[in-house]
Amino acid sequence: MSKSNFTRRGLLKTGAVTGAGLALPTYLAAQESYLNAPTGASVTLGFNVPQSGPYADEGADELRAYELAVEHLNGTGADNGMLETFSSKALEGNGILGKEVKYVTGDTQTKSDAARASAKSMIEKDGAIMITGGSSSGVAVAVQALCQEAGVIFMAGLTHSNDTTGKDRKANGFRHFFNSYMSGAALAPVLAANYGTDRKAYHLTADYNWGYTTEEAVRASTEAMGWETVAAVKTPLTQTDFSSYIAPVLQSGADTLVLNHYGGNMVNSLTNAVQFGLRDKQVNGKDFQIVVPLYSRLMAKGAGANVKGIFGSTNWHWSLQDDASKAFVKSFGTKYGFPPSQAAHTCYVQAILYADAVQRAGSFAPCAVVEALEGFEFDGMGNGPTLYRAEDHQCFKDVLVVKGKENPTSEFDLLEIVEVTPMEQVMYAPDHPQMGGADASLGSCNNGA
Repeated sequence: MSKSNFTRRGLLKTGAVTGAGLALPTYLAAQESYLNAPTGASVTLGFNVPQSGPYADEGADELRAYELAVEHLNGTGADNGMLETFSSKALEGNGILGKEVKYVTGDTQTKSDAARASAKSMIEKDGAIMITGGSSSGVAVAVQALCQEAGVIFMAGLTHSNDTTGKDRKANGFRHFFNSYMSGAALAPVLAANYGTDRKAYHLTADYNWGYTTEEAVRASTEAMGWETVAAVKTPLTQTDFSSYIAPVLQSGADTLVLNHYGGNMVNSLTNAVQFGLRDKQVNGKDFQIVVPLYSRLMAKGAGANVKGIFGSTNWHWSLQDDASKAFVKSFGTKYGFPPSQAAHTCYVQAILYADAVQRAGSFAPCAVVEALEGFEFDGMGNGPTLYRAEDHQCFKDVLVVKGKENPTSEFDLLEIVEVTPMEQVMYAPDHPQMGGADASLGSCNNGA
């Protein structure tokens, strides 16, 4: 990563790691005692993902990515993946601080209580020194709080709610994935350009914190450009048939349906919307439109032809042509026979970023890792120049706006990138009202001992 990129963006932090040069501060925490300090030849990481429930497809891909990351960290893979493109060159493919990386897994079931229980077991019974994973913001918030209390690092998986690094931010937690605010900020100009600024929107929203913050963010960004919100209806996360929720849309006067749904929920609600003929209707003299604020390739595959032409946002896509993305797609594809999802990419990156932070800090102590990651600037992980902001532990990077392809060439080639929204457009103040305002605080890091 060149310094000029971040100097231009006004983000350069003195002493940050750039390229192969390491500007290592003194980590006092490295000398402190801490929970689950590895004493043998290996270190254990905890991979906590949805292996059942509505987000199980994401969970399966997350585990694949974590296994690939472990191979790369240990130097046992067919290649080195994004270790070759990562701007930090601290990792050497011989584990983390010379210790072999091992792992245990848990099933979050996309339920906060189950996710906390599996994380607690991995920490207390298996000696996991870091927990990572998940495809639900409700789960992420719950597990992040547990990790803060226990004194281990939490590297969030796929969590899009503002709350994770907003009002519920924690010093021991970090998120690489983008959030609801960023989706709204990236989508609004594209929606205005394609559908105009005079629209009446009907929101269907998953009834948990991700749905709430996504609805809030998209409403704020679209209403600011002139759209009217005519209704916003909550739907249970366990819902599989959304027919009873789609029918009232036809009587509402809305000409746009915003599906604040993810995973299997989005596949089912979009399918029902198409079955009710919404995409063939005209309302208010306009062709009826559907928007999916958060997309994934796995969702697009599940929804099939129904996604054609529908706009949404995504954190990363396997079709990106930067060297890092190509390296990751090659590694993942060689091992598994198909391209990775954004869930896989996020989890792979989080595992590598944790290992790198430990390596640079010279310690597994959580407070040392926190210091190494706060304000860390890097490149070569598939999203371009990226900042882990110190104030809230949120990553800032460019955001992709995508839409369903009209003429896909394969079951994996379902989304096309229509806009790469620059980092500056999706940035916000740490005390932004959608992030909890001035009362939001990380608190202090916890070494757990």
